[in-house]
Amino acid sequence: MNNGTTIICLANNFFFDPTSKHHVMRELAKSQHVLWINWHASRRPSLNRRDLGSIVEKLSQFRRGVVKVQERLWVLTPLVVPLPSSILARKFNRWLIGLQTRWILRGLSPHRQLWSFTADVGPLLGAFGESRVIYYCVDEFAAFTGYDVETTKRLDRELCQAADLVITTSQNLFESRRLFNPDTVYVPHGVLYQHFAQALDPSFPVAEDLKALPGPIIGYYGLVQDWQDLDLLGEIARRRPDWSIVLVGKVQTDIQRFHTIKNLHFLGQRDHSVLPHYSRGFDVAMIPHKITELTLSMNPIKLREYLAAGLPVVSSPLPEVRAYEPEVRIAEDLEGWIAQLELAISARSLESDRRRSELVAGEDWSVRVKSILDLLERCQSDVHRGESVPSALRKTTE
Repeated sequence: MNNGTTIICLANNFFFDPTSKHHVMRELAKSQHVLWINWHASRRPSLNRRDLGSIVEKLSQFRRGVVKVQERLWVLTPLVVPLPSSILARKFNRWLIGLQTRWILRGLSPHRQLWSFTADVGPLLGAFGESRVIYYCVDEFAAFTGYDVETTKRLDRELCQAADLVITTSQNLFESRRLFNPDTVYVPHGVLYQHFAQALDPSFPVAEDLKALPGPIIGYYGLVQDWQDLDLLGEIARRRPDWSIVLVGKVQTDIQRFHTIKNLHFLGQRDHSVLPHYSRGFDVAMIPHKITELTLSMNPIKLREYLAAGLPVVSSPLPEVRAYEPEVRIAEDLEGWIAQLELAISARSLESDRRRSELVAGEDWSVRVKSILDLLERCQSDVHRGESVPSALRKTTE
């Protein structure tokens, strides 16, 4: 990829908490021009408070027009019709997106690549004059609450088949997507290593709202959604009233039933920049996901962030987390969770903290993105020489 490339990124809200797509695009924007399009037509909204608030937020973003968020990286929230099951709406959205991006793209390099972090953008392919399509598949999208399952599965399959390269972030996603496209690779998530490794320093400040809580503090940060087993955490809190169970993140599910549990704390959303201060205050970090079709294909970014901070981690038995055993402890039921948390608390030491952090020291996002760019360059070179892309990919993954 040369410096004259324009990358068009289709992903959900840039202004959410940073996820893999943010880290990848910020790295790419160090040398390429990136236009991030906030794609918000994947799910038909409901008439509830959350969705109505989201609509108001999107309209506000639309009125702001194109926003420059860093050098060579712009964000646009377009006006679209969020009816993914409607063929007419999908065709209309293609016309709308083309209309709203045409003048922006005129000022950038005509050598364009389309990178999609969402599954339902097949109808947009070709609307940007792109020469290459990369599908960066990070989730089993059809398993999200509120999505049209059959439509999403079909659009996902069609995007896989149309893409020049499919990048998957878990082995489960890799195994399923390569059935649709042999040009599929597995690239696990990275980590902002130096940012989170700050928490290894004993003098690094603990977040203010943790200081008053009695220890040990069992912590989590990230979205609080319906795929976390909050009932499990509530029962742990009842069984261990001397522990503080802390969740840091935007709450997007009902937590009313937990308000009487005094040692279960929902602290709300915090900026990504301050998360190392929470890591410094946690005694143990947790990934308390339910085991579902959705979570079995997840590769939680927070896992490497916790480890970079030196934290002992207890997790549900997610396949991508098991790769880090025994440094990560796996728990499958209530008794197992309590037992593994107790072991993690008692076994913690400065030496084990450093060992865990060193485990992911080579997995920085800059390393991950460089490996992707190297892969793309090698594939392109092999294609120019007449070698198939699948053969080029096998050379890098075997």
